[in-house]
Amino acid sequence: MNWTIFIITLLIILGIIVFFSLFINIFIKLKTKKRIKNIGEEIPDVDAIMVLGCRIRKNGYPGILLKYRLDKAMEAYRSGYAKKILVTGNHASDEYDEVNSMKNYLKAKGIPSEVIFMDHAGFTTYESMYRAKYVFDVKKMIIVTQLFHLYRSIYISQKLGIETYGMSAEERLYKGKNKQHIREFLSRIKNFIKCIYKPKSKYLGSTISIKGDGNITNDK
Repeated sequence: MNWTIFIITLLIILGIIVFFSLFINIFIKLKTKKRIKNIGEEIPDVDAIMVLGCRIRKNGYPGILLKYRLDKAMEAYRSGYAKKILVTGNHASDEYDEVNSMKNYLKAKGIPSEVIFMDHAGFTTYESMYRAKYVFDVKKMIIVTQLFHLYRSIYISQKLGIETYGMSAEERLYKGKNKQHIREFLSRIKNFIKCIYKPKSKYLGSTISIKGDGNITNDK
């Protein structure tokens, strides 16, 4: 074996992988950044404000990143951007339930229960977007999450045919931030590929119109 040729070939392959990884991440950011808005900016009428799930504490209260997302969603709701809020996240068991945690937080802050829809099977960002369209019949929406997550979220939903805008929730220094950003870098690549063939969400079901009563999604 000619080790020189092997090493050069390996370096070329690694270079190509790095190039396309960077290209995909830059492409997704450039493709979506104009759809990221601030409170006060004009946005066409949307069906709902989507809040993407995140870690909750052992006592069931939203973790710091999720709290920031919910606070921004409330601000957008009270500013009149939408009449409904769709909270989506991991409800894998009674012991870990992001969506009821989110709804309870919003209700405690004065948001009416009937305007809050829960997607109990939003286990991934892709599944949350897919189910928003095919389960909740959402055609236009605002996504609320941290900026690093917003680019990918908007990109997926746009590729699935939802007219989407984003609002960035607050993001302060927190433990594991660098790890989270590395994970997001890799997730953009994965979802870029996924959006080419658009697989169905693993969990579907009967249509629940976002224009109805959010209490239909209650399970407690």
